[in-house]
Order: sequence, then structure tokens, then C-alpha cells
Amino acid sequence: MTFYKIDDGVYYANDLPVKICQEDIFFLKESAQKTSRKRSRLCAHKDEFSPLHEMLIVQDKATYIRPHKHIGKSESFHIVEGEVDLILFEDNGELRDVVSLTDNRSKGYFYYRIDEPIFHSFHIRTDFLVFHETTNGPFVPEKTIFSEWSPVEGDQKGISDFLKDLQKRCEAFR
Repeated sequence: MTFYKIDDGVYYANDLPVKICQEDIFFLKESAQKTSRKRSRLCAHKDEFSPLHEMLIVQDKATYIRPHKHIGKSESFHIVEGEVDLILFEDNGELRDVVSLTDNRSKGYFYYRIDEPIFHSFHIRTDFLVFHETTNGPFVPEKTIFSEWSPVEGDQKGISDFLKDLQKRCEAFR
């Protein structure tokens, strides 16, 4: 598969049909480790204006996904490799649900779809998480709402404290 870089850790496929193999996943893992945000993605759709967005996403265990929700979007996650807790929040930051997802080689859920604007985040439990995400386009940054009760990216102390507290809350929720 050949692809081209459009941003730090963001690639688009050159080839049609789009085909992804283990070598591509290895490349995305290496790329994720080199980015400041510890994530990388290969977009299978043509561009950010496409009506359907499909991406193979790799996130390092150190990736911080700030709780957010999408207005007017659906998104689905299919775990290819790894284990993650998908954390759903009420608007005030209280836990709504914690869904453990794993690749389909293990027992458990490997697919999830969100069809309403719900604050959500990930807690990655393996060194890497590889998943296929599908959402409707086009990408409009203003339609992603970040929670006011979570630290912004770059606030390392705030993120560390938030994640420690979140892990305790998730364990108590189960």
C-alpha cells in the first residue's frame, strides 16, 4: 500500500482499492511513537470533504483522548488489535458506561457504535490500540465539542491527575 502524509501522523491512501496489511500497521505504530500526540491514522477516504470517512487508527498506550462528543455524527469502532475501555460520560462528567473492547481473537466486545452526541474517551490497556473507525463526513472541527471538565492537551500534570482519577472511577463503576 502506498500513501501520502498530510499532517503529523495523518496519511491518505494512494492506491485503489485500499488494501491494508500487517506491514502498514507496523508503519503506523512506528509513526504513532514519533508524534507528540502518540497516534497515527491511515485514511481510506479521498479527503476531509468525503461523505464517509474510514480510517485505520493506531494509538500508543500513552495517547490522551480528551473527552469529546460529535454533533450530527455517528461513529463506529472495530478493534483490530489491542484492548481498550471506551468510556462514556454524562454531560456533567459523571460516568455513563464503561465498555471493554478487545480484538476479535479474544472473548468480549470488538465493535461499538455511537449514534448520538455523547462525551466519550478511551483508556488503552495494551501497548497499542489498532482500530477501524467509520464516521460520516465531511470533517468539521466545530462539530466536535470537548468537555469543560477535562484538561486540554498539553497540560501534562492535569492529564496525569485526570487519568489517575478516571481509572479509579472506572474500576468503581464496574
